[in-house]
Amino acid sequence: MLRQLHGLPGLLVALFLVTLAVTGAVLALAPAMDRAAAVIPAAGEVSVAELAGRVVAHYPGTEQIVRGPSGGVVVYYNRDGRPGADLVNPLTGEGIAPYEPSAFFIWIRDLHRSFLLDDAGRGLAGVMAAVMLLLCISGILLLVRRTGGWKALLRPFAGSGGKRIHSELARFAVLGLLLSALTGSYMSAQRFGLLPETPETGPTFPAEVSGGKPAPVATLGALSEVDLSEFRELVFPYPDDPQDVYSLTTSGGSGFVDQATGELLKYQPRSGGSVFQQWMISLHTGEGLWWLGLILGAAALTVPVLSVTGISIWWRRRRSSGQIPDNADVSQAEAIILVGSEGNTTRGFARELHGSLNKAGFRVHCSEMNALADHYPQASLLFVLTSTYGDGDAPASARRFMARLSDFRGEKTLKYAVLGFGDSQFPNFCQFALDVDGALASKGLSQLQTIELIDRCSATQFSEWGDKVGELIGTPLSLSHDPLPPPTVKLELVERADYGLAVQAPTSILRFRAAEPGRGRWPKFLFRGRKILPPFDAGDLLGVMPPHGQAARFYSLASSASDGILEICVRKQPGGLCSGYLHELRPGDCIDGFIRHNPGFRPATGNTPIILIGAGAGIGPLTGFIRKNTERHPMYLYWGGRSSQSDFLYQPELGRYLEDHRLTALNTAFSRSDERVYVQDKLRQDQIAVRQMVEKGAQILVCGGRDMAAGVMQVIEDILEPLRTDVETLRAEGRYLEDVY
Repeated sequence: MLRQLHGLPGLLVALFLVTLAVTGAVLALAPAMDRAAAVIPAAGEVSVAELAGRVVAHYPGTEQIVRGPSGGVVVYYNRDGRPGADLVNPLTGEGIAPYEPSAFFIWIRDLHRSFLLDDAGRGLAGVMAAVMLLLCISGILLLVRRTGGWKALLRPFAGSGGKRIHSELARFAVLGLLLSALTGSYMSAQRFGLLPETPETGPTFPAEVSGGKPAPVATLGALSEVDLSEFRELVFPYPDDPQDVYSLTTSGGSGFVDQATGELLKYQPRSGGSVFQQWMISLHTGEGLWWLGLILGAAALTVPVLSVTGISIWWRRRRSSGQIPDNADVSQAEAIILVGSEGNTTRGFARELHGSLNKAGFRVHCSEMNALADHYPQASLLFVLTSTYGDGDAPASARRFMARLSDFRGEKTLKYAVLGFGDSQFPNFCQFALDVDGALASKGLSQLQTIELIDRCSATQFSEWGDKVGELIGTPLSLSHDPLPPPTVKLELVERADYGLAVQAPTSILRFRAAEPGRGRWPKFLFRGRKILPPFDAGDLLGVMPPHGQAARFYSLASSASDGILEICVRKQPGGLCSGYLHELRPGDCIDGFIRHNPGFRPATGNTPIILIGAGAGIGPLTGFIRKNTERHPMYLYWGGRSSQSDFLYQPELGRYLEDHRLTALNTAFSRSDERVYVQDKLRQDQIAVRQMVEKGAQILVCGGRDMAAGVMQVIEDILEPLRTDVETLRAEGRYLEDVY
């Protein structure tokens, strides 16, 4: 088991790990190079006041002085209205060279952190760090087992060839790789909200400032008491503003310095959590510890060799053994778990059931519902755990279940139990689970347990269900699984645009930003570099927590993080708890929200045509895709509303996108106009052009209501018929994506 735990993950992700390792080794050189380029005075030789005085003498327009982790001092200044940045000599204040981050190292860093794939790549890099952590731990245990104990790890290894090389290199590099993997996993978990992140808020702006005549910076007492080795950042006050202050950041905390008296007005020590986070970053990157960076880089360079030798060992072992056990084989399994899930939440409950049954001694086979076998010869128990997608439909991993069930031959001894997952506030609560339960009963199978429905992923209901099942099978099952939602942040509504009142379809475009803490005056530099929200793109989801509501509602984002706002398009639904709440908001009001990534709804990259189809509020993410199409790839929008006079959403923006060619063509359909057409009609009118684009490899993205999406799918099916293909084929190729509700 330990060997499989070590070998299988390594085989699956070897290329990604090699990429991370090689780029990490290159990045490990940066701290040492920065250290070599910097002038580093001895401890106690230069104070911050002396440094600032020398720098200002050479750079009268100084706005900020920063000391990097490797000791280099950079001045940010304004000269003749033009900003600049120079690396300076702290002993003289003179410039050494213009400061500009290396484009090469930036590219390598992006490749290392996200494989150049933005959010999805960052998530993948985090997973790779966790896999590396698993490989290090399992590898150490394998070495201990192979050598006969921990003490034997220091002795020479026996053997030769790839196996010997693999073991020797692993022993040399494992501590460095373990440190890199552990710190990388920690930072990734913090980035995606799996672990809490201690915010660096800094002290509040001082209430009392002398307002006197500014003194030369070299004479300020508070700055004279800080040694350069402890210095991190000094932000200068705004020119000609006697009420502003210097903002000082040191290794121990941050505070404000009166520019007239030189008094330290407020000082807030760094929290223990913040110090710990910084140490984790330093231990991972080598920033401030250039010698450690070189050690970690050397360890990382062993990964390509370890990957090649590891694959070679696996291949030889596979040839001799014939197979690698994973999940229990279908023909041998005593208990079957089938999972129907759209967003993978239900899979967590299935894993918990799988582990509990394994502990009870059952051989368990778990797969998605689409993989239903013709029969399970040894199984006596069949568990179906499924969510419901949209308005009572099957989730993605169960769309082919009903068709496969017609060929299913259940053994007379097979007993089944269905567990549904959903939200009781929706009219068709767990409808697909109910349909599955009825279909299994119609096949003549015996029911182990009456169907139960789990409301909003209730851990309590799941545990109680497990207790009932355990009594029926004569084996206690202790099921404990509680998928917690990500932590929310305060979002402030900054702008809204309202449409559709005249046609009884009130729809609003709402734009939010992360709310700044507190009230009153907050200098901008206090928020410089703060990470309040994870990165996001158009097509991702904004989870909104409605008042007095227990479950979040999700709205597709029309903006990306680079836009600086979170933008959603919301139609007010009759009796809608969350949509009504959002429509009542006014600029300045705040909500609780969080980001849920939705990488399955994205336009493809490259120059292939993109066909965007939507109606009503579904135009939101489609507009976001167009907005980001700065490379002017061919992009066509078909959109339907009620009236061009009342609910033509994003009309000014779409006009600008047509002018600058981010949008190639726009076809609108208004059902309450003289033409009285729907978006499906526009597609049918353009069927020849649509068919030609599909022949060229076009991708189709559909967003909006379920009825509209069903009508669009039928029209696309008709258009595709002469091509001898269909929507399901395009879907399997990633060329037909839906975000419907």
